[in-house]
Amino acid sequence: MLGVMALEISGGDVPTVAALPPSRASALAERLGQDLARLVPQAAQLDLSLAAAHFDPAEALRPGWPLHQRLQELRQRAPGDRTEARIIAFGADEEGEVPLPFRADTALAGGALRVLPFVLSGPAEVVKAVGDTFEDILLETGMAGADTALLAQQAFGARVEHARYLTAHDLAAMMAMQYRNSGLEALWPIIETALVAPGEAAWLDAPPEPLLRYDGAGQAFIALFEPAAWRARYAPELGDEDRLDRAYQYFQTRQQQLAAVLQAHGIEITFAHCPGSADPRQALVD
Repeated sequence: MLGVMALEISGGDVPTVAALPPSRASALAERLGQDLARLVPQAAQLDLSLAAAHFDPAEALRPGWPLHQRLQELRQRAPGDRTEARIIAFGADEEGEVPLPFRADTALAGGALRVLPFVLSGPAEVVKAVGDTFEDILLETGMAGADTALLAQQAFGARVEHARYLTAHDLAAMMAMQYRNSGLEALWPIIETALVAPGEAAWLDAPPEPLLRYDGAGQAFIALFEPAAWRARYAPELGDEDRLDRAYQYFQTRQQQLAAVLQAHGIEITFAHCPGSADPRQALVD
């Protein structure tokens, strides 16, 4: 089961610690395991693997779930008794160096919500039962214990307003709502396809939004229109040149905004030139 510990940072604080050293990472993982087992006792039968490093939510919501996948790979290589459930934390080393897989993107730092990915692993039937229960209850009941939240606050060096647990699907639903409230609702189906059906193609073809296509292989193509081609598609009735120029500039800004959001989710962007005489959809397929 894939999940995150979500930390809502208060007062515009920025955490001073990117990833926890072994002792603090282990202590936080132990607290997290206790919290989850209080909610669903069967969770104690599963391995808990925690990335004791914080990320922007978009970094946790990328095709292939790379942060969670890396946790799975490290868990499989971790030493220890495999006959009992283990709690394993990965963060910085004793010198404070953060290994590459758990280095957050500095361009996405500073957000009010930071997430720590975790994975529950073990017998398939137990994982399914625990995962199904968490999908039903975690969004409503998943507040971290007060001692857990305090430990996270002290360890990462930032005031934590709330600390809670979410499944990966809960986090995706939360981001979908945030994007809807931010005027990015039209883009979410592209991101959702990349997450849950990464091998399928998806289109954003809804003027006045930019035209783009997700190719089912981790890449999105955005149509790059010349002014005349843009006018023919988006503003055939608009005659005032000053208004046309402003609208075209706004459209280009919107393209860059959508591209930045997709890149934050780990989707590669290519701008495809669309001549005025060509079918713009075909230009994104060729």
